Order: sequence, then structure tokens, then C-alpha cells
Amino acid sequence: MAAAGIAVSVSMGALKPVLEKLATLLGDKYKKLKGIRKEVSFLMEELSDMKVLLENMDNAEDELNPQAKKWRKDIIDMSYDIEDCIDNFMDRVGDADDKVGILKKASHYLRTINDRYRIANQINEIKTRVIEASKRRDRYNLNVCTSGSTTIVAVDPRLTALYTDSTTLVGIGTQKEELVKWVEDEEKQLKVMSIVGFGGLGKTTLANEVYHDVEGHFNSKAFVPVSQKPDISRLLNSVCSKLGLSSYSHACEVQDLIDNLREYLHDKRYLIVLDDLWEVKHWDIISCAFPKNSQQSRLIVTTRIEGVAQACCKDHGRIHYMKPLSDADSRKLFFRRIFGTEDTCPPQFTEVSSEILKKCGGLPLAIVTMASSLADQPKEHWDYIQRSIVTESAANSLADMMQILDLSYKHLPHHLRACFLYLGIYPEDYEIERDQLIYLWVAERIVTSKSPMQDVKDVAESCFNELVNRNMIQPESYYYRVHDMMLDLIIKRCREDNFVSVVHSAQVVVERQDRVHRLSVSLSDVPDDDSIFQVATNCCRSQVRSLVILEASKWMPPLLELKSLRVLFLKFPKHLKTMDLTGVCQLSQLRYLKVDDRIYYSERSIVLPSEIGRMRHLERLEIPNICICSIPSDIVDLPRLSHLILSDDTSLPDGIGKMKSLRTLRSFLLAESSPEDIKGLGQLNKLEDLEVRCHGERYNHKHRPKRMDSDTPTAIWMDALIFSLEKLSNLKRFCLSSEFTAVGADALLLLSTPFQNLKVLYLHGLIFSRVPRWIGGLQKLCLLTLGAKQMTQEDINIIGTLPYLTGLWLRISGMPTGTIVIGGTTGFNALELFAYDCDVMSYLAFEDGAMPSLRELDLVLDPHKWDKVTPLGLQCLSNLKKITVWTVATSYSNDAGAGDKESEEMSAAALVRKVFQGAADSHPSHPAFDEGNFHRPAEQAQE
Repeated sequence: MAAAGIAVSVSMGALKPVLEKLATLLGDKYKKLKGIRKEVSFLMEELSDMKVLLENMDNAEDELNPQAKKWRKDIIDMSYDIEDCIDNFMDRVGDADDKVGILKKASHYLRTINDRYRIANQINEIKTRVIEASKRRDRYNLNVCTSGSTTIVAVDPRLTALYTDSTTLVGIGTQKEELVKWVEDEEKQLKVMSIVGFGGLGKTTLANEVYHDVEGHFNSKAFVPVSQKPDISRLLNSVCSKLGLSSYSHACEVQDLIDNLREYLHDKRYLIVLDDLWEVKHWDIISCAFPKNSQQSRLIVTTRIEGVAQACCKDHGRIHYMKPLSDADSRKLFFRRIFGTEDTCPPQFTEVSSEILKKCGGLPLAIVTMASSLADQPKEHWDYIQRSIVTESAANSLADMMQILDLSYKHLPHHLRACFLYLGIYPEDYEIERDQLIYLWVAERIVTSKSPMQDVKDVAESCFNELVNRNMIQPESYYYRVHDMMLDLIIKRCREDNFVSVVHSAQVVVERQDRVHRLSVSLSDVPDDDSIFQVATNCCRSQVRSLVILEASKWMPPLLELKSLRVLFLKFPKHLKTMDLTGVCQLSQLRYLKVDDRIYYSERSIVLPSEIGRMRHLERLEIPNICICSIPSDIVDLPRLSHLILSDDTSLPDGIGKMKSLRTLRSFLLAESSPEDIKGLGQLNKLEDLEVRCHGERYNHKHRPKRMDSDTPTAIWMDALIFSLEKLSNLKRFCLSSEFTAVGADALLLLSTPFQNLKVLYLHGLIFSRVPRWIGGLQKLCLLTLGAKQMTQEDINIIGTLPYLTGLWLRISGMPTGTIVIGGTTGFNALELFAYDCDVMSYLAFEDGAMPSLRELDLVLDPHKWDKVTPLGLQCLSNLKKITVWTVATSYSNDAGAGDKESEEMSAAALVRKVFQGAADSHPSHPAFDEGNFHRPAEQAQE
């Protein structure tokens, strides 16, 4: 069945909007544009014919000849010019025919007469270009015919098995065992292991498997990607973060970071994995942070370069050389990805699969990528792939590898190619957030929806899942990455298609195209002037439609020169305190504006224009949660604004009920919003994602204006919130947080059965007297955070009936009324993560069959109130892989006796560690054990 929404190809992403806008000019709204309708109609017909040819080119499996590539590029560039012309005209002429009164009409006509004359001239010029392009099409006899289709897909259920097999069972099991023995031997001195081999052999996979197999034996561990051109300060900060140390400012000197790490690790048994190290000089600096203690510490380094491996291991180290998979293991990996089992291959595929595997040369990445492109394909497609592989290349050479990866791109469905190429905006080793990428696709119109019943975000998620299934994107714990060889392929293709231009080095600017349509900048340090941007855009700034700045210092783009910008994604420069975005009000075509800031708990501010009424196309506005920002009063008048995400200390804007297009609203402070505006939320009938806070000034912002007196009774705005919630039937995600001040949570007990579509419910910091009974009616719920003073077996049974619940965070602030028993009949069949926050662990018991899908158990306790036991029946959690104990942090002053209290704290933590490490060791599945500190929200006022 054809999908209601599709992702567009590279060509259609440029041409489709032009055809839509030409159709608008031919509509009734612009029927008085005499003198140019004939030309517009001509352009419409001619470009429609070109659209068919471009679609055929996009669908072509064979490489286009140079003439066809040149013609295709010219049509794309011309499409952007036509769109700019129409946009400028519509922006200046506006709604002329909607004016009332003859005098107003006459006045408007006189004001815009020059614009009408200008567009007439521009359209005539464009018509000449289109005629010339048509003549060249006929002269070159361009004719490519093929077809394609797309369907909505879910993540491939075989993906988990694929990753398990390709790491532990297929080809590297013996290597892993060897490295695990090396890590776990009795040698007390620090040892270094280098895993060396070229890209695609599975170095990272092997290191990752070893790391997860032995991490439970180390009290300090970190797995850190290095990349080809690392920022040493950022890298060492990442190590600090993963070791549980406080994050330091990026302005912190490398020497200071090294000293802090050495001091912390000097008496620890630590395990550090440095993944993808390229240069000896970087090793010489990074290695200084890891002291040569006598605690059986280990360092593992992966690299492509043997000289780097030798430098790492010159003192008490060892090199492990990666080998390609054997023929037998290659077949296992290949067949399991395609057919679901390693010993099944239909006879008609036997010969052709042998030829394809021969060209893969035992490279796991090549095998998995090729298998993904062949899965569910007919025999003819296999034959074509086999014939297409260049036989002259050595099977295990880098050239052959890139040839195989290039084939994986050419055989992507055409609707996925633009999605894949868009990954070129990210630099090497960048941690990609799935939702962020999906919203960029939507804003760029790379993904569209044909039906109002089809959510374009669902279409984008389907495309993302398909790229994951094809191993074009690699999933990690919370982020995704693109393999660096894949990224090389993407950048090469982006240059050929002039799809994305990247500037990821201040010294080396990539080869420039004639025009820049999408520009990605990722520089750790650039000049204060915009010389890099000048080179990158080749003096054609008005043609840039998308600007993504993932890293920069003090540099800010010249916004007033980017008139055609649709997408603006900025990383807050790390050395700035204030970012001035007042110029965005001039960007009338802007759809997406996001500022990202990873420097938490720093008082920084963003200045928006006082009025943004011209930004009629704005769909998403996202400002960092930690930044001070005053929103323009006329924001409520933007007709297309669907996603508004601001700081959680911001009050709701006056008249928010007018924002009928809103689907996402985060993270506003109710206590500083008027009751009328809180009630206005109930008018937002398209709202799917609502996140609000009850009280608190997390960052102590002194200059934020207050909308309500902070002593206003909670009941007033709580009643207003309940009034709205009962009207928001389309909510899929609702987060209500009271992390820093208590709130009367029981008011929510009175809700009628709400939220039939709700999938995520976070009630963070709220403590109910009992579990709300309406939670049992949330049959689509997947994630739940909930707190109660007491908990009964009946309460647990209510939550256990939720069929799709995969994550549960449960806080019990008082004493349970009795032992809470979870068994095979209690429910929780889909639950994968269970977080239990209660000091009395003996009141939680598991029986046979309990939580059959549970993989991770998190336990939160105060060591001084803890009853010194584990939950009963932990061994009944048959699939448990990890136990994490979070101890409630206690801080001490410098008063007399503080040292004794800290000593007591350390002893209490040691007892917690001993008890739960023993429980993990004795568990039948030997789950990993981890620990950390936790801060509970204030809630005493409720208790």
C-alpha cells in the first residue's frame, strides 16, 4: 500500500515547492496580476515536464552521464532562483486582494507597483532560462525511465539479533575472549591494548563488547570516541563526565583537566576505552591524564594506524590486529541478516551470494550493509549487485570497501537518498539526536505528507527507521552515529549533487560549489570576522536556505544577509554570555529556529526581537532550557507555529489560546502565568506534547518579570490546569514537574479518565496520597514517572495492567502498607526498565515470572534510612542485565565534625556497594552493577 506521506528526492526537494508556488500565483488570490499569468502558466507546464524527467533520473540505478548531471544541477539551481523570486514578491505584495475599500486597494497597488514590475522582468528572464534548459534537454536526448515506491516501516525486529550476532557470535567471539582474559589478569600495573585495523573491520564493536563484558569489575570506567581532529579539552571533559566527575567549563585549561583526572584516578581501578585515535601527538597529551597506578587499571585504544598503536603500547602494552571475518563467519553474518538464520540460503541465491561475499572481503560493515540492501529483494536485484561490483579491486582494499558502500547508496530507494545525504551536516563522531534530525528533515521539506490524516513526523520516523535497518545509521545508547566511512561517502555525494556544503575546519575549506544551498559549520575556533563564512558561501549568501552551526566560538552569522533562510540551527558559542537574535525578524521565510546549548547551569541569555509578526512561516522555535529569554508579545499571532520550546522559567504568553496550530509546548512555569492563560491551554486542540512546571526558580534569574505573585494559592492555577487538561484529548506526552517546591498533587486525582492517546506521562516531584485510578485507563502508555506517599498491592496491580509500559520510575516517599509482590500474574510484561525509589527495600518482592522483559533495575535509596537488604527475589528477574544503585547525595559544610560525617557517608556507601554487588554476582544472569549519586526533589511539605 502506498504511503500517505513520502520523503522527497534531492531533485524534488528543490522543484516541488516551486510548482506549488507557481500554482498559487495562478490561483484566485493573484488573478489580478495581469501581464504575467501567461508566463507563469508556461513555467508551470514546462517545469512539470522537467519534474517527470528529474524523477526518472532520481530513480535511475545506473550512474548518470556528465551531461545529464550538469543539466540536473542547473534545473535545481534554477528552481531555487524561481522560488526566491516568488517568495520575495509574495512577501512584499502580501494580501492585496483581501483589502477592503477602493482607496485601500488603490493605495496598496501604488505601493507595490515597482514590485509588480520587477517580478514581471524576473519571470521573463527565468522564462528564457527555462526555454534554454528545454532545448538542452532535447539536444542531449536525456531519457531515463524507472519507477519506485515507498512504504511506512517500523524498526526491523531482526536488528537486535544482528548486533548480537555480529559482535559475540559471528567472527569475533574468540578475539573477545582473548581480550577479556588480558583485561582480567592479575597484573597490577597499568596496561594498554591497541586494537588496530582499517575502517569497517569491527574495532569499535570488539572494544565495546569487551568493555561491557568486564565493566562490572572496575569502579571507574569510560568509553570515549576520539575522532580524527579531536578537541582535547572537550574530550577530557567527556571522560570526566562519564567517570561521574563534575563538568568543567570548556575554557578550562587542558593541564587543569589532566590534573583533575590524575588526582581522581590515582587510587581507582579504572577502565578507559579511547575509540578511533588517529595521531600520536594526541595520544601523548591524552595519556597524561591516566596515572600508572597499581590497581589493575586498563586502557584500550582503537586506531586505523599501526604507528599510533605502537606508540600507545611502547610501555607495557600489546597490539591486537583485527582480522577480516572468515568465509564461514561471513556467510553466517550475511545469511542471518537476510534470512534470519545462518544455515538457510535458498538454492537460487547460493552462487550469487558467494560472489558478493567474495567482494566484501570479510569486512563486517560491508557485509552487513550489503545484506541490508539485499534483504527482501528479488533474484534479479542480487544479480545486478553482483555484476556492479568492480572486479579489478582487491577484495579487502579500501577502494573496494568504498565501492560497496557507494552501491549501498545507489540502491537506496530514491525517497531515502536526500534523508541519507542530509546526514552530511554532522561532523565525524557527532552524537546525533533522532528527534532533532527528524524535525530538520520536516523543516527542510525533505519529508512531506500527502494526507492530513498522516502525521509528517511519523513519515520521517519511518524513513529514519529504514536507514537504521539498512545500517546507514548506527544506534548507540541514547544517540546515533554515522560510520566515518559512510560519512566520507555522504560528503562525496553531497559535493556531486551540491546538496550540503560543509566547513568543518578553519584551515581547510571544502571544495566550493557555484552556489551554496545548505551550509553546515562545525569549528571549535574561528576568527571573529566572518571570513570563513564568506569563503563557504562564495559571496552568494542570499541563496543559503539552511544554516547549521554545530560548533563555533564567538562568531555569529550575518542574519540580515540570509533572506532566503528556512532553517537556522545554532550552537550557543561557548564563550558568549548573550546571543543577539533580533535580526531573525527579517527572515520572513524561516520555518525552523533552534539554539542548542550544552553548558548547563550557566546564566546566559538570548535576545529575540520584540516583534516577530513577519515570520509567518515559522513552525518551530526552540530555545535552550537554561537560557533567559523574553518572548515577543505577538508570538501568539504566528499562524503556523506548531512547536514552541522555551526555558522552564518562562510564563505562558498572553492570549495563548489563539495559538491553534501548537502541537508542542514546553516548558513553561505555571506559577508565573495568569489563570486565564492556563485555562487558554484548553483551546489548543492540536496539542500533543505539553510540559509545564509548578514552582521554582532553578537558576535564580533576577531579571525575569513575574506574571503572578509567588504566594498565589496553588489551588487557583491547579484548578485552571485541570480545566484545560480535561479538554486536551490529543495529548501524547504530558510532563508536570514540581522538582523544587511541593505542590498539591492530589488535585489531579479528580481528573476524569483523560489522555486516551497518551504514551508518556512524567509527574516528576509530585507525591500523591495514592495512585490515581485513571492511570489504569491509559492503555497506550509506554513511559511513566509517578510518586506516592504510600503504595498498596492494588496500586501496583493498576500500573501492571498497562500493556505497552516499557519504562517505570516509581517513588514511594513513606512506608508501603505491606509487601509489594510482583509475580507472573501482576502484569508488567513489556517492562524493560524499572526504577524504584524507596529506602525500605524489604517491602518489594519478586516472584517467578515477574517482569519477564526487564533488563535494567534502578534502585534509589538513602544509605542512612535504608533497611540494609535488597528487594526479595531478585533472582526471579530472568532477563536482568544491569543493576544500578543511586544513593541520595548528602553535602556537608566546613563546620567542625564535617570530616566525621563524610567518613560515615563513605562507610554507608561502601555497605550499599557490598550488598548489591554481592546480589549481582549471585544472580543467575550475572547482571552488571553500577552506582551513582542522586538528588531527590523537596517534598517534605506534602508529607
